[in-house]
Amino acid sequence: MEPKTESKKPWSKGTARPSLRQTQHKFSRMMNDDNQDTFKKVSKKPGLQIWTINNMQMEPVPAQGFGNFFEGDCYIVLYISQSKGSGQSADIHYWIGTSSSQDEQGAAAIYVTQLDEHLGGSPVQHREVQGNESPRFRSYFKNGLIYKKGGVASGFHHVDTNVYNVLRLLHVKGRKHVTAREVDVSWSSFNNGDIFLLDMGKAIVQWNGPQSNRREKLKAVLLAQDIRDRERGGRAQIGLVEGGDERDSPELMKVMMAVLGQRTGQLKDAIPDDKPDQVQNTNVRLYHVFENSGNLVIQEVATQPLTQDLLHSSDCYIADQRGSSVMVWKGKQASKEERREALNRAVGYIKAKNYPPSTSVNVMTEGGESAMFKHLFTSWRDKGQTQGLGSTYSVGKIAKVDQVKFDVMELHARPELAAQQRMVDDASGDVKVWRIENVELAEVNPSTYGQFYGGDCYLVLYTYQMSNQQQYILYMWQGRHATTDEITASAFQAVNIDNKYNGAPVQVRVIMGKEPRHFLAIFKGKLVIFEGGTGRPGVVNPDGGARLFQVRGTNEMNTKATEVPARASSLNTNDVFLLKTDHMCFLWYGKGCSGDERVMGRAMSDVLSKQDKQVVMEGQEPAEFWVAVGGKAPYASDKRLQREEPPHSPRLFECSNQIGQFRMTEVDDFAQSDLDEEDVMLLDTWEEIFLWVGNSANQYETKEAWNSAQEYLRTHPAGRDPDTPIICVKQGYEPPTFTGWFNAWDPHKWSGGNSYEEMKKKLSDPASLSQITVDLNNANLNKSPSGGSYRAPGGPTSSPPVYRLHGGDLSPRPSTPTSPSIQRAQPSASMTLSPSSSFTPSSPAGGTVSPSAGGSGMYLNPELLINKTPGELPQEVDPGLREDYLSDVDFENLLGSTRPDFKRLPKWRQSDLKKKAGLF
Repeated sequence: MEPKTESKKPWSKGTARPSLRQTQHKFSRMMNDDNQDTFKKVSKKPGLQIWTINNMQMEPVPAQGFGNFFEGDCYIVLYISQSKGSGQSADIHYWIGTSSSQDEQGAAAIYVTQLDEHLGGSPVQHREVQGNESPRFRSYFKNGLIYKKGGVASGFHHVDTNVYNVLRLLHVKGRKHVTAREVDVSWSSFNNGDIFLLDMGKAIVQWNGPQSNRREKLKAVLLAQDIRDRERGGRAQIGLVEGGDERDSPELMKVMMAVLGQRTGQLKDAIPDDKPDQVQNTNVRLYHVFENSGNLVIQEVATQPLTQDLLHSSDCYIADQRGSSVMVWKGKQASKEERREALNRAVGYIKAKNYPPSTSVNVMTEGGESAMFKHLFTSWRDKGQTQGLGSTYSVGKIAKVDQVKFDVMELHARPELAAQQRMVDDASGDVKVWRIENVELAEVNPSTYGQFYGGDCYLVLYTYQMSNQQQYILYMWQGRHATTDEITASAFQAVNIDNKYNGAPVQVRVIMGKEPRHFLAIFKGKLVIFEGGTGRPGVVNPDGGARLFQVRGTNEMNTKATEVPARASSLNTNDVFLLKTDHMCFLWYGKGCSGDERVMGRAMSDVLSKQDKQVVMEGQEPAEFWVAVGGKAPYASDKRLQREEPPHSPRLFECSNQIGQFRMTEVDDFAQSDLDEEDVMLLDTWEEIFLWVGNSANQYETKEAWNSAQEYLRTHPAGRDPDTPIICVKQGYEPPTFTGWFNAWDPHKWSGGNSYEEMKKKLSDPASLSQITVDLNNANLNKSPSGGSYRAPGGPTSSPPVYRLHGGDLSPRPSTPTSPSIQRAQPSASMTLSPSSSFTPSSPAGGTVSPSAGGSGMYLNPELLINKTPGELPQEVDPGLREDYLSDVDFENLLGSTRPDFKRLPKWRQSDLKKKAGLF
């Protein structure tokens, strides 16, 4: 199938394709030895590297500029990660600014292809468009993205002549994925719903719109702190103003008025947040992409659900989720030309389909597929992955998993093992079972524990110890033939039990026949699922004649018996079956079952029947056996090695109705810090779905999350089992089967983390507002100096004021207007700042001060600071903060770390490094 647009053949050699080659030819002339040196300098160590396109060349962006993106530019972002057991993986993103030129975009695309080849062709390539970045891209910049006006055409510089020479207004939006855009420094840019940062270099004032929420305020504070620490070396004061209570911050409002002028009229109404990322699109189509007589042809191969065997190593394919994302898969044996053209073809495909330019594009090589790509397929097996017996969720069956000796101490010490095995412990805890009778709870006789009837609903409370504390799991088992009233009552009674234990139990919805591993284990090989009927005392279940049970499992931790129709077609040569009649119990062993399975079948027969047992080998059945099952009939008799469901990478989603509509947004490269206390989060581990409920999540979100989890499974492009267990976890009561999916889980995080209120109190502490006063008498901060300019890390110039120091006072030098629209008379104001912003060392005699490598101020020669007593230090140097007087280069040479990374270290580690460097 050849795509058609107005140009008839958009990808024919006579139209679009030569333009790319012309572009390549034009750029190739500019790609000299210096550019080849750029690739040689690319680090292959784990971490983040960023380049911008300057005069068609890749120019590295310094670390202090990470997260700043100029709207007129294109960037290349390389992220290399190291994972346990699977080695390194790499992602290459090219970011397109809304004002960037076609030449820059073409150069960036070519460099991405060359960088991919330089790294062996294994990285996943991503096309990112400003304002529509992927969750993975945003995950590299946890504190948010800053969009800056201008670009190369404005005059590009990487060196900051004065990091405090700043005046800008940032419009901050977003709760999970934060973006900040430079806007006009004017009250007309404000609105009631968002947050704005007035950045004046030495001081940053955060103004919170009256309709903004706590999460947005906290994210904005973290962004302001990131600007302070990364761009200002920690020497800037942050002030907070609540837009609804401006009278509580009179000094800060004076500063804002001095910069912005008097406010006239009402502020604009809140601007709705952008539509969050759609979780998934169930409509997925797979296309084969190839050339035919100079034209690019795309031919539909299949629609969802897709299977891995559709992909052939000698070809390239496009997986299209109805325009929400386009993914290109390159076979390892595809031609070099096809592989090199993959990214360009995807962009051409988007145009041919009339998809929006912001459509997400990902290009990956065979063997380096992303988790999102694998999730489009019903199953996925990586090369070299071992096969195992069993299928996790085929109807009426249990996964045949390897027999594992569960060490409860190891499971608690290694939560990642608990998560992979889906076992919180060795199932040796206490069990209590209730049945729903007349919408009330009725205790089940312990002698019948493990017997579940399809006409009933049950609640199972499991109690175990971890870290000397009681932990609880509440299973809600729903029979296939239970009434709607009983199912509703089970949910209601689960809430009552949950409240009785102060919200501590982890709640697990269990659909009949889809019991999770731990549920099987707690009944010690005695779990029996009856198709219908009830276990209520005094109720006689109708006698249906012979009953047939399929027994699956190799030990008491993974065995259950499930009732199946009593007919020959239900038999399977790979399993053990129990046939119970009025007079006899037959124990039927299929030819493909193992010795362990036979042992468990024998044990299960004692649970089901006290009658005599007759062992029947497949092929040697007596006549009465066939009579009991209605006569001989064909059944599954092929010996097969079923493969266990292969592990899929977990995915985390935020569930929120903060913008008035319930949405699910994916969080890539997630960590514990991404669990938002005001939301419900969905963690998909393929075999189970976790719903994590934050302490401040509202009731509507919690209720909708249950419905959305079921909808998520129902609409999943891989055709997921809608009865996959859904597990509800409360903040602070996370079991190891949940925490094991996170790196470095901190159980004390919830008690020790800073909330917005705590951070506000810290920043507003009068004790921290001292030593420096910004005197704004008769000043006009909207004027720029003649010949002065601000160059933010990695970007072009802007025109804020230049400051000069008078002892402890910071005042702007008279300057010329930047824009007639913001020139106005300014009232006087004063502001008190913190000690951290008080001192830029002045040069003592003898030239002992040297400019820092990054141009970010003046710093002392290390010889004046190392191994000196407090009395030997230059005047005004704080003996406890000697590292603050080092240039960035000297700082890294002496302490082996960048400033931002150093500040993230615990205090004891900072002190240890300072001692070793002679700075303590």
